[in-house]
Amino acid sequence: MLDVDGTLYHQDPLRFLMALELSALPLVRRSYGSASRVWRSLRCFRRVREELRFVGALKSSLADLQYVETAKRAGVNSAEIEQVVAEWIYRRPLKYLRFCKRHGIEQLFAFLERNKIQIGVFSDYPVADKLRALGLSRSITLMLCATDPDINAFKPHPKGFLRACAIWGLIPEEVLYIGDRPEVDAPGAAAVGMPCAIIARKLGRQMYNNRSTDYSVISSFGDLYHAFTTDVRC
Repeated sequence: MLDVDGTLYHQDPLRFLMALELSALPLVRRSYGSASRVWRSLRCFRRVREELRFVGALKSSLADLQYVETAKRAGVNSAEIEQVVAEWIYRRPLKYLRFCKRHGIEQLFAFLERNKIQIGVFSDYPVADKLRALGLSRSITLMLCATDPDINAFKPHPKGFLRACAIWGLIPEEVLYIGDRPEVDAPGAAAVGMPCAIIARKLGRQMYNNRSTDYSVISSFGDLYHAFTTDVRC
């Protein structure tokens, strides 16, 4: 099972491309005030979501709460926040994803499919449109988002990891979770006893040195493919 953002594609080039679009917004809208309103809304939304990671399981809808809390902080109504997020976080980046996709994913997925190993994704953001844009949706048998009603909790809360196991009928020890954030993905997986691998540049292998959670580090999907095929041959 895999995370999506930062795991299936490189985030740095995507952020650069989106920053270019956002920086041109005052010219496109012919209004610095309108552009500033969008910038403030997006900045507040990201901060609120990070804070909501640590509220635990909620009785109310997390999907709604993220917009309500952002609206309070940004000084606009929640419907406007939802519209801005839908445009700038969910829709506009899609056209760039295929250019940012990590190398080696198709080879790994083909190997897993040949060996009848199920592939799923669990992300804090909606996944279906991104997987289609990446050309990967055909291989995925399980698509979960933290704001799904049956989960309703951001990582590192364990509910999403447990939900995946329940749907697949597997115990956590039988599932490998692959993510890119050791401070979020690894603790969430570890909380249920699920092994975790973090994809990162080789020079970044010392990140999160003070961790209390064990995880493996891979530099690419090619490395992971090599590890899987070596195990199969052995």
